[in-house]
Amino acid sequence: MSNEKRRKQTQNLVLGAILTALVIVLQFMGAFIKFGPFSVSLVLLPIVLGAATCSTAISSWLGFVFGMVVLISGDAAPFWAIDVFGTILTVLVKGTACGLVAGLVYNSLKKFNRYVAVIASAIICPIVNTGVFLLGCSVFFLDEVSNWGIAGGFSSTIAYVFLGLVGANFLFELGTNVVLSPVIVRLINIFKKEI
Repeated sequence: MSNEKRRKQTQNLVLGAILTALVIVLQFMGAFIKFGPFSVSLVLLPIVLGAATCSTAISSWLGFVFGMVVLISGDAAPFWAIDVFGTILTVLVKGTACGLVAGLVYNSLKKFNRYVAVIASAIICPIVNTGVFLLGCSVFFLDEVSNWGIAGGFSSTIAYVFLGLVGANFLFELGTNVVLSPVIVRLINIFKKEI
């Protein structure tokens, strides 16, 4: 292995470790910011940054760490009593999948335009995160989610899911990612100049 390749791998590992710590801190901080019943995911931007500066493997790892912190922090507590296996599977798959897809989208578009690649990755990350969560809810928690909707006065389960359960949270995460995407591009440009 050449020295250049070894140096690049070391840089990716170090940056991956820093982003891992950032994901942990931001997810615990995000537990205090809630839109709807769940805390917002402030970690989606570091996941996109990991995809853009390191690799899809690192962004997938960051998504997995995000899922682990969600499980540890108690943010998934309402689901633990319903189905432990379903909770663990849904939370870990949604986190890992949002990192994986963000990395794949970034890598497929970066050769055309880095800015477009970052924006597309920043948009797809919360879509996958929320989409897999909704899929997990429909597979493991549908009856309980329906009961929560009825208790909340919603006319249907679908209305509750989109207006009460995930709607505001998803819009906040998506908006934050889109607005802060230029910051990611700037960080990437700085990172690339220093290499």
